[in-house]
Amino acid sequence: MAIEILIVDDNSDIRNILNELILDAGYKTRLAANYNQALTEIDKKVPDIAILDVKLDKGDNDGIELLSHIKSKNKDVPVIIITGHANIEMAVNSLKHGAFEFVEKPFDQNRLLNFIKRAVENLNLKTQNKDYENKLFSSYELVGNSKNISTIRDQIKKISLTESRVLINGPSGSGKELIARKIHKNSNRSLEPFIILNGALLDTNKYELELFGEEKENGSISYGALEKANKGTLLIDQVSEIPLEIQSKILRVLTDQKFKRLNGNNDVNVDVRLICSSSKDLKDEIKIGNFREDLYHRLNVFEINIQPLNDRVSDIPLLIDYFSKKISDNYNIKQLQIDENDSYILNHNWKGNVRELRNLIERIAILQPETKEKISNIVKESLKNDTFDEKIKENSLSVPLKEAREKFEKEYLTIQLKKFNGNISKTASFVGMERSALHRKLKGLGIKEFN
Repeated sequence: MAIEILIVDDNSDIRNILNELILDAGYKTRLAANYNQALTEIDKKVPDIAILDVKLDKGDNDGIELLSHIKSKNKDVPVIIITGHANIEMAVNSLKHGAFEFVEKPFDQNRLLNFIKRAVENLNLKTQNKDYENKLFSSYELVGNSKNISTIRDQIKKISLTESRVLINGPSGSGKELIARKIHKNSNRSLEPFIILNGALLDTNKYELELFGEEKENGSISYGALEKANKGTLLIDQVSEIPLEIQSKILRVLTDQKFKRLNGNNDVNVDVRLICSSSKDLKDEIKIGNFREDLYHRLNVFEINIQPLNDRVSDIPLLIDYFSKKISDNYNIKQLQIDENDSYILNHNWKGNVRELRNLIERIAILQPETKEKISNIVKESLKNDTFDEKIKENSLSVPLKEAREKFEKEYLTIQLKKFNGNISKTASFVGMERSALHRKLKGLGIKEFN
């Protein structure tokens, strides 16, 4: 697909020179002679690259306004600013608004062509990275054989066939975004946009702008997440962090499927499937007045709860194997030989959940240790602040031998039960006990059996 470059300049001679230069270089062009023409061309279709004159028919900073308008639609579009009235302030202002390059008139054609080539390379790199990221995410599976993960996989199959709003609860790093992506991918909206709005990362003053967009005095439009997600799916991550006044506006969108942009007078109709996620208990947030109860009931048509990794230890060996294969392929190295039964791994307090485990495996891949021993050392070093061995040592040295042994056995057997998802037979086989003997031991230690 040929790169399309929008040329905006009110001087017809310069416009024609640029047009011929760019066509000869093998790119497609679109032309605009003034501000309104440029605005129409941008709104019709966002160009791959834009070359904008600063001063057009409307005022001193037309090009800067058009630059901002393009960036509001697609921040990755490289924009080259050209002007015959250059000064330091103008150059700084252009770059501040996201310009790729700033060029003075009269310009050197070869120099400008080099800038265009660099812009094309930059665009291709960003496109490749996006494609890679999407492929990477879409290729990831919800790995695990725990009851929780098995239930979620079944829920995704059922939910994906509907248009119901979904609320995903779970701690940070547990896989909420992955679940949302899976729902979108398996739905009738899979070919339409999947847009993410992170409530925890937004500036408090920009929630409304990011969600609803804005109509500017010059007639240009900055599109918000709702319009970008039209016909597709919008994931509002960390929905608990959205201010109350914005919550009421979201409630209206859910009720009427329409909204007004900032500074806008007309209603905008959208068709969006809304998925929300939260690492906080929204019922608790309602009690303390941080979240609207009516909005909660609107969002919570279908609820998915993903447990922390510490509550599904049986998934850890499967995740290690899965990420080892994935990351080894990504780095084009031999698959990592990580001991899935390493006590440091199985008994670590995974506060960062699956994300923390994946980061550990990626760290090992980057360091490329040659032996299992070196891998084990990296694991110990990475997890040394919270290890099972250290906890046992700390708990055991201050109590009599009998009590220390009981503490060790209780912690050890609890972990092994979690590892095998509560399966007594598999746990007994692993620890080297008869099934009936293990039952008696668990009862004696006060360990509750679970499934």
